Amino acid sequence: MFASRDGLVYASAAWEAVTGWRPEELLGHALADFAPPEAAERLRDWERRVAAGEAPPPLETLFRTRGGGSLRLELHGTTVATEAGTCALGVALAAGGRHGEPEPARDEHWFRALAETTATAVIVYGAERIVYVNQACEALTGYSQEELLGMSAVDLAHPDHQEVTLQRMTARLQGEPVASRYELKIRTKDGSIRWVDYTAGLVPLGGEAVALGTAFDITERKLIELALRETNERLEQERERAQVTLASIGDGVIRTDARGLIDYLNPVAERLTGWRAAEACGQPLARIFQVIDEVARKPLPDPVERCLREGRVVELPGPAVLVRRDGVEFAVRDSAAPVRDREGRITGSVVVFKDVSELRGMERQMRFLARHDPLTGVLNRRELERRLERAIELAQERAGEHALLYVDLDEFKLVNDTCGHVAGDELLKQVAAELASRLPAGGMLARVGGDEFAMLLEDTDVGRARAVAEDIRGDLARFRFRWEDRSFRLGVALGLVPITAGSGGLNQVLSAADAACYVAKERGGDRIHEWQPDDTLVGERYGELQWIQRIPRALEDGSFVLFCQPILPLGPGATEPLCEILLRLRDAEGRLVSPAAFIPAAERYRLIGAIDRWVVHAALTALAAGADGGETATCYAINLSGQSLGDEAFLEHVLAELEASGVPPARLCFEVTETAAVANLARAQRTIAALKGLGCRFVLDDFGSGLSSFAYLKNLPVDFLKIDGEFVRGMSAGSVERALVASINQIGHVMGIRTIAESVEDDETLEAVRALGIDYAQGFVIAHPQPLPLPSRS
Repeated sequence: MFASRDGLVYASAAWEAVTGWRPEELLGHALADFAPPEAAERLRDWERRVAAGEAPPPLETLFRTRGGGSLRLELHGTTVATEAGTCALGVALAAGGRHGEPEPARDEHWFRALAETTATAVIVYGAERIVYVNQACEALTGYSQEELLGMSAVDLAHPDHQEVTLQRMTARLQGEPVASRYELKIRTKDGSIRWVDYTAGLVPLGGEAVALGTAFDITERKLIELALRETNERLEQERERAQVTLASIGDGVIRTDARGLIDYLNPVAERLTGWRAAEACGQPLARIFQVIDEVARKPLPDPVERCLREGRVVELPGPAVLVRRDGVEFAVRDSAAPVRDREGRITGSVVVFKDVSELRGMERQMRFLARHDPLTGVLNRRELERRLERAIELAQERAGEHALLYVDLDEFKLVNDTCGHVAGDELLKQVAAELASRLPAGGMLARVGGDEFAMLLEDTDVGRARAVAEDIRGDLARFRFRWEDRSFRLGVALGLVPITAGSGGLNQVLSAADAACYVAKERGGDRIHEWQPDDTLVGERYGELQWIQRIPRALEDGSFVLFCQPILPLGPGATEPLCEILLRLRDAEGRLVSPAAFIPAAERYRLIGAIDRWVVHAALTALAAGADGGETATCYAINLSGQSLGDEAFLEHVLAELEASGVPPARLCFEVTETAAVANLARAQRTIAALKGLGCRFVLDDFGSGLSSFAYLKNLPVDFLKIDGEFVRGMSAGSVERALVASINQIGHVMGIRTIAESVEDDETLEAVRALGIDYAQGFVIAHPQPLPLPSRS
């Protein structure tokens, strides 16, 4: 036996017995080195083919012996893989006596000597039965030599390989061509499975041809190969799954190698770039993935180049646009990440990008809506305030001059109420377009309320601002809004505020513009009111605007307080004591504020209803807690506004408060002014009737101040008439006022209504009203208002 790797690395001891050469003398040499010149080249070619793994047929050649003679050998060779690498393994059989030196030894003697010294399993078959095995075969199979002899040629083969093994053995013994080397799976005695590299052939032995096989255990290598094959199959499956996944996701994916050259595109990337994968592979990313800045329209840096250079994830800066191969553009968001192997080396990169065109459009729309009115398309109030604040800062920093113009439409509510909201929306759109057409260069138009617009005129002096305002007033005065078969003429009020270094902050400028516009509207509309620092009309408006914030705050923090003022019975018609509940407001310094200061603003801005509800609740709570000292005979009068009198929900509120407090309705008297009752006579009649049905009574306040007082009196089922204080105070100075007071008193008595004279401030007036037979008197000469104790708030 011999093994060769660029020269013999192993020679069995049988070489010395056959050739005379000791094994150590052969090591490092090729077999051809020991062949006669005429046989050396042929032997050298055979060795090369064996080393290359070609499995050439056996070679019969001459071999020089150590004694100088020659010997004919038959060489069988194969290639095996070992831990040290590929190795050529062979068997040399003596084919005859030594040339020129007769040798009587038999071939079998040489064969056995050779077989017993090799680590390769050797099996000899004769007539399909084993006739010889060496010790290496026993070690490989686990069977003893006695157990192996006589076995069938296929008994050692695994069931998977038995049929093909039998076919090969039969064909070989019959001299048919068959493969001489193949891998075979065998089953050992203990049932385990081994893989062998099997070489077979026919050799003359003992005067007859027998089948010779050599088996080299390659189980370890085979297991590694199978594991590698399974790993490769699994990796291939994983690769296929990855490919399917990448092909099915909604993002574009481009993969590059370590040089930045593309080696993969998924279908989404193909669609967005316009390049097929076959065309793109091998190309640099910048040629296929062309991205530019959405605003600057300049190419953006190659994300893969930076990613590979810095070894980290890189995202494109700013809003990016991908330009497809045909010029179509997509807004994209992308990132490039490095791909690393197990040792951490960068082997490439992957670019993932998404078409965000729709999202980018939504973002632009959201930014637009954040600054613009969605109905008219002009700026909204928030954006106006932002730009106005900047204009104020510039005026203060550079002593510049700007102007703010407020525009209020008078007939918008009429259009909305008569033609519907669709018509109202169309009116606002047309007005916005009309105002925009008059907007000077650098000006800004905004919608700041339902039917209110504002213009910010930067770098504009007050003279130029007046001219713009006058143009707008004239245009809108001539403007006609047509809807279906109807036509409407718009009224408009404009407030103009110059903006200079001394104009104050944002809130002051906005309040001044709103107040100036309101003044223009209160003075009849179709006019411009320009704000001035000492403008008294605007000052009054400022005061009212302050109450818009103070009144709700007072309702929450308990700043409102109740007083009461007795009403003195004067004659036989006054059968019970009366007392009027009055409202006051305590300011931050603890001073009392008269209702005359805040009631007009509360009525104008429709806050009076909330005040009335608070008064009813507080008064009934106080009376239920015994604030009157247990005097249950007194009837308390609570003032109601015209807005509450016409509000059906307020009636339900009173009924609920009466039930919750337990105060008898007969102890309540509601006081309403003549003008409030007449303003909505039908609804006032229903409210009065409902409360009187429970036992409550009513006082008609300020009677005589209206133009048709007596005409309405018969339609209002009241219990008391309170004569207007202007008439009562004038009784001592003139006969006309005395006559009017007397007439009112007489008419009231004829209708069964008791009378009350208010504003009785001195003894002379008190005696005068007593002399006229008036039933009650109220005023400072009788008693000043006193606090009505309220239960503490818990």
